[in-house]
Amino acid sequence: MAEKVDLRNTYVVKKNEDKTRDLVARTILENGPLSAADLASKLSLTAAGIRRHLDLLLEAGILEAKEPYRSTKVARGRGRPSKVFVLTDLGRATFEHSYDDLAVSALRFMSNVPESNLVADFANARAQEIARLGGQRVARAKTQSGKIDGLASFLNEEGYATTVKSTAIGIELCQHHCPIAHVASQFSELCEAETEIFSQLLGSHVQRLATIARGDGVCTTYIPHAPSQTSQISQVSQISQGNNANLTNDGVKS
Repeated sequence: MAEKVDLRNTYVVKKNEDKTRDLVARTILENGPLSAADLASKLSLTAAGIRRHLDLLLEAGILEAKEPYRSTKVARGRGRPSKVFVLTDLGRATFEHSYDDLAVSALRFMSNVPESNLVADFANARAQEIARLGGQRVARAKTQSGKIDGLASFLNEEGYATTVKSTAIGIELCQHHCPIAHVASQFSELCEAETEIFSQLLGSHVQRLATIARGDGVCTTYIPHAPSQTSQISQVSQISQGNNANLTNDGVKS
């Protein structure tokens, strides 16, 4: 007599594995490109376990493997660096995108209207909507870092999986997911208007270093540190001392 197989256990195992693969993909979405070792560490999986999930996600077209970005300023160590895994367009499409082909068709139609700037007008209107919805949260903050945190919090609620990274010379606002990446890849006006509204909300010059729409793993906006009050007072003092020295020298010469 054949042994009876409990299909319920098989189903539970499959569901658990599906959940783990979803978690792997979401971890990459929220953190940007990661190596197999990084993923195994973050998710407490064995090397063999994470490799099995990555192979299936690669086969399904959800992920792709790339050579890691290496700054020319960083000395190269021995050996070949481990590849990192990033989401493909198909992978990103599994995470609640708010665009569809109709949006692309509509913008393409608008771009073909003679003697008009309808696409730019639409991009600016969308940016103003970001300012309207998230502006008060940013304005309530008293410091630059508080404003950036407020903007990041708002963007997270809008589905951008945003993190903030502080560096020695500034702050990087990293959007690990872009709900309109497919549309923005064809209409750069959307990214440009968004960058401009970030600058207005933060009251600071900002610079886009990377965008998902251009094929980068993360949309990265750089915001330089605001000069501290102490630094400003020091600069004013130095200028004042320099002016006094010039006046003294002029008096000696005369």
